[in-house]
Amino acid sequence: MTARAPDCAIEVRGLHKTLAEKYVLKGVDLPIYRGETLVIIGQSGCGKSVLLKHIIGLHFPDTGDIFINGEPLNEVSAGKRREILASFGMLFQGAALFDSLTVGENVVFRHIQSRRYSKKEMDRIVAEKLDMVGLPGTANLKPAELSGGMQKRVGLARAIAADPEVILYDEPTTGLDPIMADQINDLILHMKKMLKVTSIAVTHDMVSAYKIADRISMLYNGQVIETGTPRQIQTTSNPYVKQFIHGDAYGPITTVRSFGQNGRRK
Repeated sequence: MTARAPDCAIEVRGLHKTLAEKYVLKGVDLPIYRGETLVIIGQSGCGKSVLLKHIIGLHFPDTGDIFINGEPLNEVSAGKRREILASFGMLFQGAALFDSLTVGENVVFRHIQSRRYSKKEMDRIVAEKLDMVGLPGTANLKPAELSGGMQKRVGLARAIAADPEVILYDEPTTGLDPIMADQINDLILHMKKMLKVTSIAVTHDMVSAYKIADRISMLYNGQVIETGTPRQIQTTSNPYVKQFIHGDAYGPITTVRSFGQNGRRK
């Protein structure tokens, strides 16, 4: 008997997008299975963050669609769309905290806007989520009083404040030293285990990708050119993927010419 495939939490089908006259996404097809962590890799400017913004509803495709639990995100009513996306949390690149708000106010910003919770309930959520990310007792601090790694943790606490089913991570380790980056990786793994969430991460950091991913997809020239487990990606024969994951200056992705001893291009 053939094993049944895991349920799709999210499915990207035939996604095309042009931005500022640049053809960014050229027919992306990508399933994301329930409970997995999918990491999307690729060069700067290849459309990784644009793809993420489509999934969270910040961009609309020119053609194609995003299905969330089988629902076509771009065909449902505005109310249904808000309902679907309420189950998402996102850790933005650079954390994207509001400097004028305290840590606690940043964590429950969505709840403050909705006015659905009392102050007592929001205080409980703040304490619970900050404890989950290892920052108890920081609710009254301002973001400027925190290190970069701590700000990322607050951003993650905000992402999980509404108990999401899906968490999106946009370059979660960018700007962090290797030790702090690994702590963020451990935290992402901890969130997956504790909250049973489906996760999508965009990153250039292959150390992070190999550690947190169940599967890795590489985006190149507007399309997904390979998807596999970390082991499959590490042993790929695809020359484009090989050049990217090894960080080689020369290969099919680039045609940069080498330099001679006099500093001139050969």
